[in-house]
Amino acid sequence: MKITVVALGKIGLPLAVQFAGLGHEVTGADVSPRVVDLVNAGVEPFPGEADLGARLVAVVRSGLLRATTDTAAAVATSDAVVVVVPLVVDATGEPDFGLLDSATEVIAAELRPGTLVSYETTLPIGTTRDRFGPMLERGSGLRAGRDFALVFSPERVYTGRVFADLRRYPKLVGGVDEESARRGLEFYAAVLEFDDRPDLDRPNGVWDMGSAEAAEMAKLAETTYRDVNIGLANQFARYAAAHGIDVHRVIDASNSQPFSHIHRPGIAVGGHCIPVYPRFYLWNDPTATIVAAARAANDAMPAYAAEVLRGALGDLEGARVVVLGASYRGGVKETAFSGVFPTVAALQAHGADVAVHDPMFDDAELAALGFDPYHVGEPAAAAVVQADHAEYRALTADDLPGIRVLVDGRGVTDPARWDGVTRLVLGRPPAEAR
Repeated sequence: MKITVVALGKIGLPLAVQFAGLGHEVTGADVSPRVVDLVNAGVEPFPGEADLGARLVAVVRSGLLRATTDTAAAVATSDAVVVVVPLVVDATGEPDFGLLDSATEVIAAELRPGTLVSYETTLPIGTTRDRFGPMLERGSGLRAGRDFALVFSPERVYTGRVFADLRRYPKLVGGVDEESARRGLEFYAAVLEFDDRPDLDRPNGVWDMGSAEAAEMAKLAETTYRDVNIGLANQFARYAAAHGIDVHRVIDASNSQPFSHIHRPGIAVGGHCIPVYPRFYLWNDPTATIVAAARAANDAMPAYAAEVLRGALGDLEGARVVVLGASYRGGVKETAFSGVFPTVAALQAHGADVAVHDPMFDDAELAALGFDPYHVGEPAAAAVVQADHAEYRALTADDLPGIRVLVDGRGVTDPARWDGVTRLVLGRPPAEAR
């Protein structure tokens, strides 16, 4: 089977490698010449994805995977087109369809009868059928369901372990009609392999969701549920801190009950999924007050962390404060929707002199993001742990000479290494956090 994967990012490239690894002829299309050149050389363009480097080299050398900037030409010879172009929200929370619309128009221009088009980018409910279906039909002169198949199939993987998650989790597929669904099920059964999951109520594999809309909602429900859960934990943390209660012990006790799972509080609720996808749901359902309240609670945590630090230090005006972690989470070199941006802004609003450290970024990269780079060993009055990089577990007070207050927004630092420093973990009373 000839397959085109449109956009070779942190999901698209592993997907292309997965498909090629099962013997399919795959073309990866991307607008970046740099990414295309690296992929064709068998070099992964971003770090941190388990097994990607070795798998990429193997499929490129075999001739089963090549990359191109000419999306139209790739689509013209494909049996299936998988779209993984990002969809983000603007400053007002509205989805910005610009990149996806442009990609869809290019695909439509060369779409041939019999091709399957699958959108894996997380979308507001109804987008596959009501937005991209008509665009593909207008640009191609073909009809969805009759001349070409159209499905939505959400990615359900975690950056850093994509290949393992592709095997572990059922692949959800929803078509705009029965024939599209049949083609989608057939396609994903041919390009994926699945672990045995006796814990599931039906065999692991490709699951038909019944409609594109149901598949779209399934992904939004998963991520929005997490956002609401985290928002609840963050509100628990703020109340607990004000009343001398260790919320982490409360959460541990609550999670000991069957079916209970409460996330831990933190300032770093970032990345591509958590801060964005609940807004997609709200775009469909603006009356969802619980979803809106959770997003507001999570958005407020960087400012809350800055207030906690100001209360402990006394005054942030002119104080050298280090934010530890530019990434949205530990071990991933990605700053999209990272908590670092609002955390730095909140500290600067209090007059702090803010620097940023991240073991995955060099000085030039941090400067390009608008940050003053910090180097371990330089003086600092205070620090805020924003990302749970493994390296931060080994940090000590001696690594930040002069530090008086540490606000650990992720609960990763070792209290034994911070003797003499006021160490505050969100949701823990000061006496227990030290």
